[in-house]
Amino acid sequence: MKGFPMVCVGGSAGGLDAYIRLLQHLPPDMGVAVVIVNHITIAATQLHEVLLRFSSMPVVLITDGQPVLPNCVFIIPSNRDLHVQDGAFVLKPISKPRGWPDVITVFLRSLSQQWRGKLIAVIVSGYDGDGAAALCGIRAVGGITIAQKPSTARQPDMPQSAIETGCIDFVLSPEDIAKEIVGIAQMQSDVLPAPPDVVPET
Repeated sequence: MKGFPMVCVGGSAGGLDAYIRLLQHLPPDMGVAVVIVNHITIAATQLHEVLLRFSSMPVVLITDGQPVLPNCVFIIPSNRDLHVQDGAFVLKPISKPRGWPDVITVFLRSLSQQWRGKLIAVIVSGYDGDGAAALCGIRAVGGITIAQKPSTARQPDMPQSAIETGCIDFVLSPEDIAKEIVGIAQMQSDVLPAPPDVVPET
């Protein structure tokens, strides 16, 4: 499996503000894959088009079988569960089509079972508690868990649910989350070979 760090950023209502504030503070060459898992599924996502304006990295909509690469921001498509296997993304029909979706939880659990690089799970603004159920599993495999500081979130339910699990390492603003990710990436670069700077086709 790939050795570079993977960052999963999960959010929903109010998440766009957090995604923008986070991406604006991430450099283009830190050797990390960033995956934004937005759990609103009622309409086709346009996040890959919107966030491209705020990121120094390429921003692409995930397709089934797409390799996971560093120095890129990946966006989950609407109405799909996301998994990772053998260094590639796997899309499946959404397993919870009614009620609040749990696509963040599904992806984090897949990461904890399949990804061999460093894991960073970030929960930002949103309703409900998607992602919370998988955070202790991320920590159990040596990953780092971060919740957006509720006072900085437009909708604090999701980060608050994450904090209440007792499995959150840091509670930070989006800008400080970016600083923490950069610091973790720098520590990893001291022990791992530099990843290839490969840009996926869009």
